[in-house]
Amino acid sequence: MYRYVVFDVETPNRCCDRMSAIGISVIDGGRITEEYFSYVNPETYFDYYNTLLTGIDSEKVASAPVFPELWQKIEPVMSSGILAAHNAVFDLSVLKKCLSDYGIYWKNTAKYCCTVQMGRKILPGISHKLDSMCDYYGISLDHHQADSDSRACAEILLNYLNGGADEKNFIKTYFFI
Repeated sequence: MYRYVVFDVETPNRCCDRMSAIGISVIDGGRITEEYFSYVNPETYFDYYNTLLTGIDSEKVASAPVFPELWQKIEPVMSSGILAAHNAVFDLSVLKKCLSDYGIYWKNTAKYCCTVQMGRKILPGISHKLDSMCDYYGISLDHHQADSDSRACAEILLNYLNGGADEKNFIKTYFFI
């Protein structure tokens, strides 16, 4: 089994070009071995809807690190395995926009997998929303909280892999350039 860096981001507004929180759960050796969470000061405005959904507003992130400060801490972990997320293209696109907006070069490409795409092939005919999958597998979830979402996604991924999914069939390449 590969090492996976499962992550989830929350965004402050509908532009989806900054993050207000990130959760990371690392799968190594077939189990969750590390977890990380941080609020992020997005240096931009919050939409009412996003605040209602996540509970995160400008006051909550006022003393949080801005993305470049946070990136210095999380980059070694983010570089340590295959990235994974539930609806991965969304989370990867937010990461890409943050890196670009702050002029941070990371790498041209990254290997990733998406638990939504995996689920549609492994368990066709059911809903693959994160909360639905958590109900299906009996996974605890505090939805739209980045730490809970990343852990839940990691547990879903482990269920797929322990159930016999061939991980090589689900790994794709995301382009950061």
